[in-house]
Parts: sequence; structure tokens; C-alpha cells
Amino acid sequence: MIVQDLAQLEGFTTQYMGNGSQQIQDAYTGDLLSDVMGNAPAESVLITIQAHKNTVAVASLAGIRALVICNNRSIPSDMLQAAKDEGIAIFTTAATQFEASCRIAAALGRINAGKD
Repeated sequence: MIVQDLAQLEGFTTQYMGNGSQQIQDAYTGDLLSDVMGNAPAESVLITIQAHKNTVAVASLAGIRALVICNNRSIPSDMLQAAKDEGIAIFTTAATQFEASCRIAAALGRINAGKD
């Protein structure tokens, strides 16, 4: 899957696309940014409710290519600018983190994750 594929998922709204052709290999769901920094895989999408510029900084350090901000949280202007500066895509959705994670898992072909 590539970053721009996230825009096609049900209920996702693009706030900033960045480089839409970058590959996404995995996903990580979390709100504790120290956990995200230590455990989120590179070339992934982060599903979170943390709508502030520190989320972008952590994503940049971890090699995360896109953020999905859930629960209808708005994106502050400083977060959007940070994402543009770092080239990290941002999407918003009214979906919960669980619902967004399931949609992304299906798009990644990982719907049976954990049943290996």
C-alpha cells in the first residue's frame, strides 16, 4: 500500500498528503508517544488521537510516513505546518482507533494478523 491509498479508506479525510507514493509496510496504534518512538515500525502509519506537533516529531524520528488522527480531532495549524516541513501525511477520521486500525489492517492485507 502507498500513502495515497489511505485517502480512499472509508471516512478518512486528507489534511496533508506529502509524498503520496511512499510505501506503507505496517501500522501502529498508540497514544503514548514514548511507546510509539520505541516500538512503531518504520515505513508505517500511526493511528492515534494525539493531535499536536510533538506527534509529528515522533513520527519523523520513527520513520512513520503517515498519521491518522481519530475521533474527529481537529489538526492545529502548528501540527499541520510541522507535517509539511517533515513530509508526513496527515489524515483525520471520525472513526475510533479500533475502527481505523481495522480498515488499515484490511488495506494492508493483514486482517488475519495474529492468526499466523
